[in-house]
Amino acid sequence: MSPRGIFVTGTDTGVGKTVIACALVRGLRAEGARVAVMKPVASGSFATAEGLRNSDALALMEAARSPHTYDEVNPYCFEPAISPHIAAKEAAIEVDTSMIRQKYNQLATGVDWVVVEGAGGWFAPINQHQTMADLAWALSVPALLVVGLKLGCLNHAQLTRLGVESHGVPLAGWVVNGIDPEMMRVEANLEALERLLGEPPLAVVPHLPAGAAEALDLGELARALARRAISF
Repeated sequence: MSPRGIFVTGTDTGVGKTVIACALVRGLRAEGARVAVMKPVASGSFATAEGLRNSDALALMEAARSPHTYDEVNPYCFEPAISPHIAAKEAAIEVDTSMIRQKYNQLATGVDWVVVEGAGGWFAPINQHQTMADLAWALSVPALLVVGLKLGCLNHAQLTRLGVESHGVPLAGWVVNGIDPEMMRVEANLEALERLLGEPPLAVVPHLPAGAAEALDLGELARALARRAISF
């Protein structure tokens, strides 16, 4: 069977893409799937003896029990917590989607799934001419939209869905992540999201206390994506 890929994007930065991506990886592994992970571009990293490391990429590798090297999982890693295209320009590095595609193909060898996590939102720039949307298109994989449940999410979710569709990338579905513990009218907002996006969410993750995200396992999401993957 050819490996299936999924590109985890979000309505904004800080909406919990890594939490959902890691939980999806654990869910897929619990279903018996062999899973590779990728964080193609990351900014906001720390120095180690081995080089720069990004906490999101490390979390993905831990969730997957990844045998791959860090550079294979996260080929573009920048230290300042700023937009990737600015960080890359300051480092005199050009983010190349063709190279990322080559890395993706290597990761896909011998696995059932490759879970790719984007950075920022759908249109976050990665170089002077391309965005995360162009990267998802270059990888030829469907997108999973993480909607951070907060004030403004109704607008952000619709705009992101339209952005995904306009780039010719299939939308595999969407997930709600309760990032705001003080969010008012949660049920009403969930009903509105389902109506505006035209389908129910594949998963609804409530606000999680500190440390609880590491144990989150989205098995039902994994099974739902496996069923939908046939049509992509």
